Amino acid sequence: MAHDFQQDIDLIARIDAVPTILDVVCRTTGMGFAAVARVTEDRWIVCEVLDNIDFGLAPGGELKVETTICNEIRASHEAVVIDSVADDQAFSNHHTPAQYGFQSYISMPILRKDGRFFGTLCAIDPRPARLKNPETVGMFKLFAELIAAHLDSADRLDAARAEILLERENKELRDQFIAVLGHDLRNPLGSIASGVNMLKRTDDEPKRAQILALMEGSVARMGGLIDNVLDFARSRMGAGLVGKTTEPKPMGPVLEQVVSEFRSIHPDRVIETDFDVPAPVIADHLRLARLFSNLIGNALNHGASGAPVRVEATTAGGELFFSVANSGKPIAAEMMANLFEPFVRGKTADDQGLGLGLFIAAEIAKMHSGKVEAASSPQETRFVFRMPLDGA
Repeated sequence: MAHDFQQDIDLIARIDAVPTILDVVCRTTGMGFAAVARVTEDRWIVCEVLDNIDFGLAPGGELKVETTICNEIRASHEAVVIDSVADDQAFSNHHTPAQYGFQSYISMPILRKDGRFFGTLCAIDPRPARLKNPETVGMFKLFAELIAAHLDSADRLDAARAEILLERENKELRDQFIAVLGHDLRNPLGSIASGVNMLKRTDDEPKRAQILALMEGSVARMGGLIDNVLDFARSRMGAGLVGKTTEPKPMGPVLEQVVSEFRSIHPDRVIETDFDVPAPVIADHLRLARLFSNLIGNALNHGASGAPVRVEATTAGGELFFSVANSGKPIAAEMMANLFEPFVRGKTADDQGLGLGLFIAAEIAKMHSGKVEAASSPQETRFVFRMPLDGA
């Protein structure tokens, strides 16, 4: 992975003391150029600079690392101090002073707390300077340590911010888990509760058998919903949903089960159905039941209470077509663009207002190579789901 040198430049720029450090270095030593450089095995890049001798470098400027003495400092982690190149036995014939035309030079390694080498605090000038003394070397060492400490503090601050952000995201995800669980289990649980009350009031065996069958179907759906509660987290983390496809099976029983649940818990509402689904469907039928349930529940929640909810389904033309329509107040135009995002429509819901149903429905549709679309007018709001019959 390529190193992000702009991030290094930005890190140094965030240290307010660096310009003052460079100014003090130049004033104290009488040198005309001072810089903080990021030095790696193959790059030498200026992060901050004070240039009074027109050396020609600005932040982001670069020298070939092999032409610099800083490259040797990177290897040794030891400072290099030169009062006068002409009189220095080690550097009088060195290629770097000859190439860049300086006589005095000092460079101190900037070492992070964990020992990592960041770069150097360095200064040069075309004239000799008195640098080999405890005061100047000690000042450079102190400044280099100060810069390193700031870099370490910035890392800790960034890590703390990242941890806070992660915790915030985790909290949101936990809240959403609870919301999804409550949203998905409400209908089958309500159906079971209604069934229990009805069983208490009837001794009619055929009626009891019918109620028990409905309750049994609801229990099965609840078990599957609990297994799938992680779907929402997966979709929010970008992993997408993974379907459990089955052998081709008819969709009629799934649709009837979902509608029966709603009728049992909303006995005062009219749900009109028109199902013509003879063709078998390859799909994750449990998740499609969730999709149907969410769209029907959305229509019941937001539709006019005195008007029927109309549900249609067909298997024709090589696709499964499912639609839910309701009368009532139309969806506001400004909400349409984000209608399938979580918690959008829940802000105006009359019930608990979780606003998750349409998001989950859209994710399940994607999983089946299908899509959910919406159209809303003062006369009707309609949601339509389409998918290829072999599209899981």
